[in-house]
Amino acid sequence: MRPLTSRLSQRVLAVPPSGIRKYFDIAATMEDVVSLGIGEPDFVTPPPILQAGIQSLQRGHTSYTSNSGMYELREAVAKNLRQRYGATAYDVDKEVLITVGVSEAMYLAMQAILDPGDEVIVPQPCFVSYTASVILAGGNVVDLPTYAEDNFEIRPEAIRAAITPRTKALLIGFPSNPTGAVMDMAGMMEIARIAMEHDLLVISDEIYDRLVYGGHHHIMFAALPGMAERTIHLGGMSKDYAMTGWRIGYAVGPEELIGAMRKIHQYLIMSAPTTGQEAALAAFTDPATEEYVQQMIESYDRRRRLIHEGLNEIGLDCFEPKGAFYAFPSIKSTGMNEHEFCERLLVEEHVAVIPGSAFGRGGEGHIRCAYAASIDHIETALERMYRFVRRHG
Repeated sequence: MRPLTSRLSQRVLAVPPSGIRKYFDIAATMEDVVSLGIGEPDFVTPPPILQAGIQSLQRGHTSYTSNSGMYELREAVAKNLRQRYGATAYDVDKEVLITVGVSEAMYLAMQAILDPGDEVIVPQPCFVSYTASVILAGGNVVDLPTYAEDNFEIRPEAIRAAITPRTKALLIGFPSNPTGAVMDMAGMMEIARIAMEHDLLVISDEIYDRLVYGGHHHIMFAALPGMAERTIHLGGMSKDYAMTGWRIGYAVGPEELIGAMRKIHQYLIMSAPTTGQEAALAAFTDPATEEYVQQMIESYDRRRRLIHEGLNEIGLDCFEPKGAFYAFPSIKSTGMNEHEFCERLLVEEHVAVIPGSAFGRGGEGHIRCAYAASIDHIETALERMYRFVRRHG
């Protein structure tokens, strides 16, 4: 019998293993570990949302919904985007799809638009599933490194240089995981002009849209002039509403693109979890939810300022993140590479962080620190990191 590994598809073999999982596995075998590794809110889902989910189960709402998702939830998604960001009036029947988290939405988008050999420009460093989603759809990733000296924003000239006759789409994600970077209006408008000039589709992952700080206001890319007809907007409930385990995301965009994604979703998933959808509906429609969201944003902002200042005081140069809940400091001053730094910090001081290169080119020489942890945990981690850096001078 031939080895089973020889029967695996080339697409699966081409997908690199997650650079994050290794550190979680090591940390799980240790005691007294302070983790700044996991990108998950440390808040429980707000009570009004929890109650909506509980009531959904108590009422026996345990059947499938429409493949597209509950009509009321799709309506709420479209209304939220219109009122909050000035989005176009999306057709609830044809242009909105409820998915199992944003990760499914990303997978569907790539499966829907890519043929073998098509290229997708992907700014790096980026969330680990971006590259995998392109590869699994048979596409080719064209890395677009971003750098700390540019605050990890995209250089328009770098996009232009990366475009080839095979380029089909540009994938952007702001606020950014892992860097916490955001883009201003001028930068977004320049990306929009390039997309129009070269007739590119744009997939815009905006899962952290509410988590912005320091006076920055989030810009919905599809709301820019001329972008609604060429952009698949991806969003969800996990980060803004502390609903990671409920697994509810959404995609909005042109009828033809969302229709193609729905077709795959139909056969792959059927429909997103009913309980999660009814909870998500409450997140959008129950006025009591907003108070909890604002409290979470204010708490993240305090943590953001604490970790940003603390890392710089330690001697790990860190630009100021303006969104999401990640800091992305340089560790080059220590003389270690990012893998050695993370492994030794975990073993010697029991602090878990993630190597920046796990998120692609541009992440070399950096680490990702998630500040979705308590103030006490962040302070403890900073104290231990201070000892570690001083010890290794």
